Amino acid sequence: MQYSYDDHSIVVVNSFYQPFPSIKVTSKVFNLDMTEKFSKQVELSIPPDSSTRAFALPKIDGLSATYFVSLTLESAGQIQSRNFYWLSTRDETIDWSRQEEDPSGQYDISTWSPTETFADYTSLNQMPRVSLDATAQYRKDGPESSTTITVHNPTAAVALAVHLTVNKFSNGRVSREGDEDNEILPVLWQDNYFALLPGETRQITATYQVSDKNKTIPSIEIDGWNVTRKTADIQQ
Repeated sequence: MQYSYDDHSIVVVNSFYQPFPSIKVTSKVFNLDMTEKFSKQVELSIPPDSSTRAFALPKIDGLSATYFVSLTLESAGQIQSRNFYWLSTRDETIDWSRQEEDPSGQYDISTWSPTETFADYTSLNQMPRVSLDATAQYRKDGPESSTTITVHNPTAAVALAVHLTVNKFSNGRVSREGDEDNEILPVLWQDNYFALLPGETRQITATYQVSDKNKTIPSIEIDGWNVTRKTADIQQ
């Protein structure tokens, strides 16, 4: 599910070769202070291998210079997809008069065109800091380990670009080269760099492998654009 910048429409993209009947698409628009400015929900039947236009966002008065669009897709009572956008009331424009043509001369196309005016996202720097509640449940099944993190936003502000990291145990020492990188990689995340609305709670699982020699439980670190860095409480 996506927001289309060209015509402000909400589109459901189905890359599966099967239909999905009776899905619910919800769009909500918030000002920077999370005042709700618009909400709409529609029910659709989505054909296989298709892009379906659900509806277009109308012109909304009283929007802050930077505002948010939250999209969710629900099927059988469960949220199956979500997207979160930060948008600007100032449109970006392209200076087509300065476009560069294909240097080979073989194609009548533009290879680059500069931006003439930029969208305004500066108010994102004034967002209030958010401290999330977080707990983590560790599980080991043979060579594979997993941690399920429960994060809750108890504040009235959105937590933007919430970032989760699985770290191996550290003794806190600092080498001459600086802080040691303790992140465990590779990790398969269900989601990451996500938005958490006021009062919202989400559970996200990370799957990874750790050496059998390492008997310590990995920790989960949380940070984000306006999120106070902290470590989740581990529950066994």
